[in-house]
Amino acid sequence: MPSRDDSPRRSDAQRNRERILEVALGELTRCADAPLSAIAKKAGVGQGTFYRNFPNREALVLEIYRHEIQQVADSAAQLLRTRPPEEALRAWMDRLAEFAMAKAGLADAIRQVTGAPGSPAKPTHTPVTSAAELLLRANEEAGTIRPGITADDFVLAIAGLWQLDPHDDWRSRAARLLDLVMDGLRTGAPGARAG
Repeated sequence: MPSRDDSPRRSDAQRNRERILEVALGELTRCADAPLSAIAKKAGVGQGTFYRNFPNREALVLEIYRHEIQQVADSAAQLLRTRPPEEALRAWMDRLAEFAMAKAGLADAIRQVTGAPGSPAKPTHTPVTSAAELLLRANEEAGTIRPGITADDFVLAIAGLWQLDPHDDWRSRAARLLDLVMDGLRTGAPGARAG
């Protein structure tokens, strides 16, 4: 059985890790070559703590990517607990757009660590696809979208998000695109209201 003394250290370590990821996301989004020492300093951790968590730039960048994907995926179930399925799906799509824009900012850093021979592979989008599937099935059961839409269909339909320029007015363009996708999902839904 773990001692009570271990618990505060574990929670401190987790907070340090979360803080490093938060700061690194911002810094690497602004500049793919941001010095790791600057990230550690801004996160308020020492070099030893930083390198215990992330032994190199590759580990840090890939963990940011995984962490952000998991945050987006986890938000699907949270939204379904607090909103009707149709509202949860649309809110989740907005969260996905936020991720797409953050990832676009991180694209240079991701390419740097996954592009060289022998580099680690970029993580897959499986958590996002699973979250989309969860939301689509909830909406299908509620009759708010047409039946038979797969997560793969959905991901293809929203692929335009990754074409938006994160330095432009992406929010309004993303909203229009996602509203269009929602309209398409609703067409033919058993519970659709007559217009």
